[in-house]
Amino acid sequence: MIDVNKKIEKMCFDRGWSTYALAQYANLPYSTLQSLERRNSVPKIEILEAICNAFGITLSQFFLEDEQIEVLSESERKLVDS
Repeated sequence: MIDVNKKIEKMCFDRGWSTYALAQYANLPYSTLQSLERRNSVPKIEILEAICNAFGITLSQFFLEDEQIEVLSESERKLVDS
């Protein structure tokens, strides 16, 4: 199972963002993100969606664990296979 807060922390680290920067990019109050960190609580879906928007990803992409979504149509898949 994914640890939401650890993933957010890692994604910030990978981009060189502080919690304050994430709050700015996600258009969220800094105190909201600080509170989540201090309490180690899972963010509400609306907050997580704003965080994902800041990272330029969807919620489904956030919850992937080093996997890729296959979005090929059946005809595209046949073309790639041949």
